[in-house]
Amino acid sequence: MRKNWLFLILVTFLVAVQYDVNAQTKKKSYYKNKANDPISQLSDPKKLSYADQLFFQDSYFEAIDYYQQLKKNDERNVYYTYQLADCYRATRDYVLSAHYYAEAYELSRRVYPMSAYYAGLMFKQQGEYQTAIVYFNKFLTDNKKIAAQKPGGDEISNTPLDPKLIKDLKKQAKVEIEGCEMAMVSIKNPEPYNVVNCGPNVNTILTELSPFPLGDSALLFSTVGREATFSYDAKAKHMEHFVYSHKQAGYVDSFQWPMPFNDGGFNAQFRDFHVGNGCISPMGERFYFSVCGLEARHNGGKDTMKNVCKIYVSKWHKEGWGSPELVPEVNDGSSNTMPYVAKVGKKDVLFFVSDRKLQSRGGLDIWYSIIDPRNESYRRPQNCGKTINTKYDEITPYYDSREKKLYFATTGRKSFGGSDIYSAEGGPSRYINVTNMGYPINSPADELYYIKDPVGKPDAYVVSNRIGSFAQKNPTCCNDIWRIQKEPKLAVIGKIIDRSTHEPISQSVVKMIDQKGELKTYNSDDGNFTFAMERGHSYIITGDKMGYTSSHNAVSTMDVKRTDPDDTVYVTVVLDTVKNDFRVSNIFYEFNDATIKSESVGALDSVVTFMKDNPSISIEIYSFTDNLGSPEFNKALSQRRAQAVVDYLEKSQIDRSRMKAIGFGNANPVASEKDENGKDNPTGRQRNRRTEFRIIGDLPTRRVLYNSAQKGSMNQQQENLKADLPDEEDPTKPQPKAKDEDDDK
Repeated sequence: MRKNWLFLILVTFLVAVQYDVNAQTKKKSYYKNKANDPISQLSDPKKLSYADQLFFQDSYFEAIDYYQQLKKNDERNVYYTYQLADCYRATRDYVLSAHYYAEAYELSRRVYPMSAYYAGLMFKQQGEYQTAIVYFNKFLTDNKKIAAQKPGGDEISNTPLDPKLIKDLKKQAKVEIEGCEMAMVSIKNPEPYNVVNCGPNVNTILTELSPFPLGDSALLFSTVGREATFSYDAKAKHMEHFVYSHKQAGYVDSFQWPMPFNDGGFNAQFRDFHVGNGCISPMGERFYFSVCGLEARHNGGKDTMKNVCKIYVSKWHKEGWGSPELVPEVNDGSSNTMPYVAKVGKKDVLFFVSDRKLQSRGGLDIWYSIIDPRNESYRRPQNCGKTINTKYDEITPYYDSREKKLYFATTGRKSFGGSDIYSAEGGPSRYINVTNMGYPINSPADELYYIKDPVGKPDAYVVSNRIGSFAQKNPTCCNDIWRIQKEPKLAVIGKIIDRSTHEPISQSVVKMIDQKGELKTYNSDDGNFTFAMERGHSYIITGDKMGYTSSHNAVSTMDVKRTDPDDTVYVTVVLDTVKNDFRVSNIFYEFNDATIKSESVGALDSVVTFMKDNPSISIEIYSFTDNLGSPEFNKALSQRRAQAVVDYLEKSQIDRSRMKAIGFGNANPVASEKDENGKDNPTGRQRNRRTEFRIIGDLPTRRVLYNSAQKGSMNQQQENLKADLPDEEDPTKPQPKAKDEDDDK
């Protein structure tokens, strides 16, 4: 199950992958040609035995090589296929894992009923949400009735399939579907943040974890990828250890080459262990960190090796950090890690992660212990409760004392992919408003270790294996530290009204499209709407309702800087009831010719705007001449002139199928071409040389239809925007940034 996979990523992965990478490097130096690899020369049964041995030793990268060789000789062997899917899942190669799970499902869904579920997970972690939903639904459909125990199993966790497991995963599959639906909405309406990689001076092709800001100028973190910073032997270099990096002066979020964190000698003292998760107490007098390594445990009559983490604390003295000691009460024989100390009210509280069983909600839980300031003792740890913890994993706690919020990563709630960052108000034991942090803080990959800058600044750090990470094996294999840069919250709110009555138009759709053609919609039940905007965009806002045509408003955020304050723009979108005929003045042609004169561009562009604002409308273009010349000549001339308008509109990206050109010659004059004395009337002739437009169709297939089941913004972000606005603010209040480009047609 997924909880075992995440624990593997956080602990065993650091050992197994590093060992495996070095093993592969060594192997390749001896066997550059696979034909010289003695294992490759073995018979398939012996090669399979060797591949399985590697698999159960967590050497997934090497196991992949041999399973691929076996599969090449037997393409339809479902066991090879499923083992490859599991290997790629363990190494977080979502694309190939999804491919092989889907293939295993098609080959033998009865033998491997989990294949559809895991295919859904892997498609989800690529951001292929629609495909993921398809596979989750396949898993639910195939397991409507829970049968007796089936063959196969979850090889990574080595858990045999049973009815209870299937039942639990059916519940989780529904949560995963909800996560897919949440993600598809949120990605279209991102939260006001930029998420950027901290760069090669912080991140490597392997794993970086547990960022902790040292004031405003440096970052403490742990890494397994910077061997050059150590003078130890080779074994020590491959362990996780502390480094720190200063920010480069004068550059935004740019870091210098990292240096070993030698304070306290923690790296050297625990050279044969993984050292990480460092944090400093609120007053700066204590340094907490975790030490992880393999320990022999007696289990079921035999000794086994298990990864166990312990939390240490070092106290500050005049000479520096003192010798680290195990934190009492917390280290009870279970695995305890990821400490974070914060002020909750007037008390120092140690939050941490543990797999202890008593009072556990399942998987890894977040716990807390209150520190007694009188003797710096630690009270008996308490579970943070079912509001925070689920039967899956909750990890990497960070508590913001200013906001009174706990931030943590979880796999037990609906998510964008794997583990997501959530926040909850309250603490240390009671919490409310458990909230997903949204996109782009969360992504289809895994997010861990969210922590904000000190001194009340809104920027933060997060650890993620999202696309853009430095990677050795596949684009999402390994964790990097990313910088979260707070953007100003920019919103546009307004009303959609009827031009003639000035009343709000209910059950309408408001559309906002940017310069790249990306569209957002708002189902307005009462004529009000709200949109979130981003810096560096130009937006056009229009309305859509059957029987109406829309004006548009232009709003620009091109000049907004990241340091600017939050801003809200107010607009009014005006709709007109559809009129079959409308005329556009100032469309001129060369004499006796169909060439459109340059002074006609403004008038024609108003038609282009009208057609783009109302994509469901189809029109006929009527062209007329005066009565000079023969009727036949005028008829042909007017047809060419009408066609010239069609050509212009098409070049302006209006679909030709929405337009029809008709020339009427000198028929249907609107003015006399003779004055009362029978003399020539140039003014009358000019009025007769005209172009008119008639709306002939309003195709529902081109509309954005109002959906009563999806009223409002359809995502929590815009609901939050509305909640932030004072009740007395008037959405129709004019603002200089909102330019109404409505053209009275």
